[in-house]
Amino acid sequence: MTKPQFDFNEALEQLQSGKGLTGKDGVLTPLIKQLTEAALKAELDLHLADDASANRKNGYTKKTVKSGVGEFELDTPRDREGTFEPQLIKKHQTKLTPEIDQKILGLFALGTSYRDIRFHIEELYGIDVSEATITAVTDQLIPELKEWQSRSLDAIYPFIGLDAIHYKIKDHGRYVSKAIYTILGVNTEGRKELLGLYLSESEGANYWLSVLTDLHNRGVKDILIASVDGLTGFVEAINSIYPQTEVQQCVIHQIRNSMKYVASKNQKEFMQDLKPVYRAATKQAAEAALDELEAKWGAHYPIVISSWRRKWDNLSVYFKYPEYIRRVIYTTNAIEAVHRQFRKLTKTKGGFPNENSLLKLLYAGILNASKKWTMPVQNWNLALSQLAIHFEGRLDKALDI
Repeated sequence: MTKPQFDFNEALEQLQSGKGLTGKDGVLTPLIKQLTEAALKAELDLHLADDASANRKNGYTKKTVKSGVGEFELDTPRDREGTFEPQLIKKHQTKLTPEIDQKILGLFALGTSYRDIRFHIEELYGIDVSEATITAVTDQLIPELKEWQSRSLDAIYPFIGLDAIHYKIKDHGRYVSKAIYTILGVNTEGRKELLGLYLSESEGANYWLSVLTDLHNRGVKDILIASVDGLTGFVEAINSIYPQTEVQQCVIHQIRNSMKYVASKNQKEFMQDLKPVYRAATKQAAEAALDELEAKWGAHYPIVISSWRRKWDNLSVYFKYPEYIRRVIYTTNAIEAVHRQFRKLTKTKGGFPNENSLLKLLYAGILNASKKWTMPVQNWNLALSQLAIHFEGRLDKALDI
């Protein structure tokens, strides 16, 4: 029996009466079905023409296919010997184009819940997708993530920032806190690049050592300046792998930690007296301001002053550089901005059923964030010139000079 052809006049009338162009009952859906079936029939005809045996047509197999214009039932032609392998829509394929997958991944990368993804796909295409389908689509990111995690890196990075963020992940039937270790680099072109994403039971200098070893194994042979938080043993972990690297401890972390030990009634005044220390024009001026801070507050808060003194070598590294380099290294704000992006993605999720469910979401977020990292750091050419002087010879090969 000849199948009815798509009626353009009828379609036009339907559009004029307000019927949608796409979706489950969209005007275009029958046309896409007709064109797809015609293409499959042509594929089978070509297959049979090349077949020297007595093979012939053998009816149709029905299956439901999801497309960008809606869902429809497709009649896939068969051959008697079962040797026909359709290419347009393969035997177990249920989606006509990657458009739906791309839409699911796009929504997923914005932190959209599975429930809301289902709603949006239903609204856009008239297709009901299950949570299992969404999981299968988003799981396509996992091999890509693994490849990204093991990719080769540049031989030298002028700056890197290292920090961790914590999430609840289900492990042996209960939710436990695990640390995501994030490394953000600035390459010799002045562009930001997320170098790695690692997961561990907890944040610690010992694990950071394994992370840095992985960087070295992936090709990073030199780092000029590393910005880190105040984790004990962090500096030693870096210097064990990269002994020439200058380590700048994050001043903002130090300030936050200091204020925890200052009484609320004194915090405003203490901060006013602390500003001349970290905002000083020179290291000498900063040390003079630190002396004044100790003279005024040392008796009240000896733990705070002692912390600044003990960590001063790594807190004061940035004073030797001009303002446009200081802005990059004195804090881990750049990597904290990445973590803020992560928190936006995960804010509706109390915990994750497994490690991959978290990692693939963060990776999707990285892909989104990195699209905006097209411009180099401000005043990069000046910064690079200064770095070439401070770190004589170490940038020559990377800059081909």
